[in-house]
Amino acid sequence: MKSAAPGVSIIIPAFNEESVIRQCIYAALCQSVAPSEIIVVDNKSTDGTADLVRNMQDEYPDVPLILLRQDAEQGLIPTRNFGFNHASGEILGRIDADSMLEPDWVEHVQRAFADPEVMACTGPVLYYDMPMRRFGLQADDRMRRFVLKLAKKQYHFLFGSNMAIRRGAWDIISQDVCRDEEDQLHEDIDISVHLAEHALRIQYVPEMISGMSARRLEDSPKDYRYYVTRFERTYSAHKIHRRVLRVPMLIFMTVYYPAKLLRRVHQARTQLRVPRGGL
Repeated sequence: MKSAAPGVSIIIPAFNEESVIRQCIYAALCQSVAPSEIIVVDNKSTDGTADLVRNMQDEYPDVPLILLRQDAEQGLIPTRNFGFNHASGEILGRIDADSMLEPDWVEHVQRAFADPEVMACTGPVLYYDMPMRRFGLQADDRMRRFVLKLAKKQYHFLFGSNMAIRRGAWDIISQDVCRDEEDQLHEDIDISVHLAEHALRIQYVPEMISGMSARRLEDSPKDYRYYVTRFERTYSAHKIHRRVLRVPMLIFMTVYYPAKLLRRVHQARTQLRVPRGGL
């Protein structure tokens, strides 16, 4: 007898995300295979984030859309942990508030975890507010495959905008993951390292696609560099010194200026576009 597919909880940490949270939740709702629950964990938002989630709960009363509040601490890591610890699914999906899942995301996550050896998985991202989106998706996918090949499949990093972890694996590492009170590290890579320390397998799933915003490009060069160099600080904090693992950092640094220019041109063209039917 074929066993039932594992239930997938989708956890969305949120802080002042009223501009994107509705589209994020809607994409999570419109899945070919329904998630067990969609959990938004509001972390001391001062805007309308929580109100928008409540409105969607009223709009979709039959959907397991849950709003939690994490007010004890400010920060992504305690908010993520709070969501993971309160989820009921066997699989804990983790996305950002600006993520927009492809309609078959849950389906591909379930397929990946049908292999009992898979303890976590991640996939490529599509930057939905950039031009040539599908080209960007292919480039992102190739970069991840390239890094995995260079690392001889011994390492793979999860991506917080598009990842899932088995409940049992989270239970093993949950007390070990770094708290990062000084906000120096990449929390998703930290999870990856702790999984590797326990020989828990991470699977790259190219069909597991999530859209995300390229709004990080709006950061100043100084802030963007600080964000990207979290790769270096995270690996150094764990005393990992393999140069190949710095490749994503170098790629992100290299594409900053051309990608920023491309985004500005795209935004300008979008604003100047005249609706059909004329003025």
